[in-house]
Amino acid sequence: MLRVLPVIAALLLLVFSLVDCAQSPDARVRNLPKWVWLLLILLVPLAGPIAWLFGGRPIVGTPPKAPTAAPRPPRAPDDDPDFLAKLKPQADHERLLNQWEADLRRREAELRETEDQPPDQTPEA
Repeated sequence: MLRVLPVIAALLLLVFSLVDCAQSPDARVRNLPKWVWLLLILLVPLAGPIAWLFGGRPIVGTPPKAPTAAPRPPRAPDDDPDFLAKLKPQADHERLLNQWEADLRRREAELRETEDQPPDQTPEA
């Protein structure tokens, strides 16, 4: 009988914690969402119910948590000032790179022209 007593105590703790968690209002459960507490109680044999009793069970007399505001819907990129502010430096950087590329092409074309001319002719400035 003495060997069975810890098993019965663990089962009673499990059942009590499950029922208590299932009957607790969602807004009053502490630290984790209610469904996580239920999984924890079921999957972690002795520590889950004990954790529920000390860390998740609603404290009597405390007001329920205020519902969180719904997240704002995502804005279109052209409506987001932060996004538009990031685009300006990128556009300036890209314009500068395009100018450098055009300058490089022009210089390479000039070098090709001077290489193609016979040595007795002087390049036109």
